[in-house]
Amino acid sequence: MANTGPKFLFDEDIDRRSVPALKVHPMVLGENSENLFAAGVADMDFKAPPVVLEALQKRLDHGVFGYEAVPEGLFPALSRWLSVRHGWSINQDHILRAPNILNALAIAASVFTKQGDGIIVQPPVFFDFFDILRENHRKLVANPLILQDGRYRMDFEDLERKASEPRTKMIYLCNPHNPVGRVWTGDELRTLGDICARHGVLVVADEIHGDITFSDHTYTPFASLGANYADNSVTCLSPAKSFYIAACCSAFTVISNDDRRKAFQAENSRLTVNKNNAFASAAMEAAYSDGAAWLDDVLGYLERNVDLVRHRLNDISEVQMIEPEGTFLVWLDFRALGFTPEDLTVFLREKARWAVTRGQAFGPEGEGFARLNIACRYARLSAELDNLENAVTGKLSKS
Repeated sequence: MANTGPKFLFDEDIDRRSVPALKVHPMVLGENSENLFAAGVADMDFKAPPVVLEALQKRLDHGVFGYEAVPEGLFPALSRWLSVRHGWSINQDHILRAPNILNALAIAASVFTKQGDGIIVQPPVFFDFFDILRENHRKLVANPLILQDGRYRMDFEDLERKASEPRTKMIYLCNPHNPVGRVWTGDELRTLGDICARHGVLVVADEIHGDITFSDHTYTPFASLGANYADNSVTCLSPAKSFYIAACCSAFTVISNDDRRKAFQAENSRLTVNKNNAFASAAMEAAYSDGAAWLDDVLGYLERNVDLVRHRLNDISEVQMIEPEGTFLVWLDFRALGFTPEDLTVFLREKARWAVTRGQAFGPEGEGFARLNIACRYARLSAELDNLENAVTGKLSKS
């Protein structure tokens, strides 16, 4: 990606505590957290795109906030975005609304599996997957990723075994993958899709990070691989991460299979989660219609932050970065420091003053790791890496 200088500013120091932001809230950080580097919750410290702010202001100025239908331009805006940005042509009739991605994942589990059925996940993976399975009384079927030479890959032999089990009915695919930062290739996705098709396992793809991919990597929507793959899938999308509008947007599912789409829509109706929020609609339509330039600049800024982390960790050999291919989340390997998972959390919080997401939250495969959110000001990230280096140096000097 050629970076000729950003058109938009991302270095503004914005006080996240001036609103009840979850990222800095005591329910996440605990008490006495004012001086912590809040880099756990997966959102950005940047203002939303100007086109989104303008659309929200215009809708606010209207002054009437009654019940609303889906704006005529929203689904076409999403369709154009997927086609132009990612080469995926969809039928707009296949789009359904959902309050959020997690809601869509839970509905898919409820509609397309039964209590006690197995759902495959690929840990270390987004921790809310585990909560959905537990709360819906589905069986967790782990197909752990393999870390080899500093890069994660899928274990397809294990996936074949797990998918062949009669009660295994679904897989939650994280594409791109949170937290390890893999942007799965088309070949990897085809292999996964072929295994699942052979054994009647439905692919439910969480693709919320799809727009955030770095140079030399390309996001491939699973359902874009072909009609057979689309027919055996439910794709969950949202602009929440891409355009930093998590608090004022909703989500979409794309379901090409008619019977599954009708079943999903019926469950939406039964749960009465099919209402529309005027501000969410305005924000999403503006983002998908006119947000490309802003997103390109964000990606350039994020890649600069990744470069910073990579460079600084050259001086902290005990901490390794798993090279991210996408997302604004960096997976860090602290195992060389020799901490227990609990002691690592204490060390990062008390010595480095870092409040990051504990690796074990993503499954036992994450023990010894932590997830760092780099979607913050470059200067802040640099200062916090100073704190980490000082903490590690202090620890080693006492060893």
